[in-house]
Amino acid sequence: MNSDFMREAIRISTEKMRVNQGGPFGAVIVRDGTVVGRGWNQVTTSNDPTAHAEVVAIRDACKNLKTFKLDECEIYTSCEPCPMCLAAIYWSRLKGGYYANTRKDAADIGFDDDFLYTQIGLPLGERTLVLEQCLHDEALKTFLEWKTKLDKTPY
Repeated sequence: MNSDFMREAIRISTEKMRVNQGGPFGAVIVRDGTVVGRGWNQVTTSNDPTAHAEVVAIRDACKNLKTFKLDECEIYTSCEPCPMCLAAIYWSRLKGGYYANTRKDAADIGFDDDFLYTQIGLPLGERTLVLEQCLHDEALKTFLEWKTKLDKTPY
């Protein structure tokens, strides 16, 4: 753990919060001792509920490195990632990371992710969000075509 990188994530979170550019969350992506991506919470300024600091930092790093795999990188984030951000961290294949504030700290100031953690653990039929499957046979054809596609970029 490099405390300078964590301090940078905290600095971003403080700076952007103070100028009303989002909630108090910041993140940096680091590869080989260099910051390759930065992000801060931009949910309210971009009208994008997925624009959390970690997701924005991942997008920035992928753009800067021209790749969708960050397997040589680590994330430093000012708060323990929410379920969405945690999934994005897995999908981007970051090799690890560090966080400062906990999800309880976030809940104490009004950012409570416990509802999401609880919902994810429930079977589909017990979740509050109703999702219904439809047109499975039609959609499956595309998946089967992907499976045999020779010129695909695997990920």
